[in-house]
Amino acid sequence: MTDGLTPVLSRVRGGDVLVDTNILLMYIVGTLDPQLIPMFKRTKMFTRDDYTILCRFLQHFRSIITVPNILTEVSNLAGQMAEPRRTRVFQIFSQAVQVIREQYIQSTIAAEDSAFLRLGLTDVVIARIAEGRVLVLTDDFKLSQHLKRSGLDVVNFNHIRMVL
Repeated sequence: MTDGLTPVLSRVRGGDVLVDTNILLMYIVGTLDPQLIPMFKRTKMFTRDDYTILCRFLQHFRSIITVPNILTEVSNLAGQMAEPRRTRVFQIFSQAVQVIREQYIQSTIAAEDSAFLRLGLTDVVIARIAEGRVLVLTDDFKLSQHLKRSGLDVVNFNHIRMVL
């Protein structure tokens, strides 16, 4: 691990991790078939190796948590896959939803947050969940910088890709 990742990971290992939209979508598509990751327009920024890296990374955590906002985004993006893969990816998504712990922050509370205008609904909800000492795994630079400045635990997936 690089010096920036080691302190965060040693502090949060064995805890909970919130996986942001793009990475969760890559995980779902990769579970169907890692070879589809670079072929699907919504995950083509990732590779099959990224899926392997993600799976290894997630093994260090007790549970994956999410929020309804992320699940909705993943559902909408996965729905853009052509049949018959669309149905198969939704079957995997359905199974994942059964084991991922879902937490909820009311949108009215998120909308009152000072970062709402800058980050939007989903990212503010993620930040609120992170306040509960949950590691956030994201590929969103703006979100990761906001969380870092706020003293919250965050790992940008692009940094993991470089070191694993």
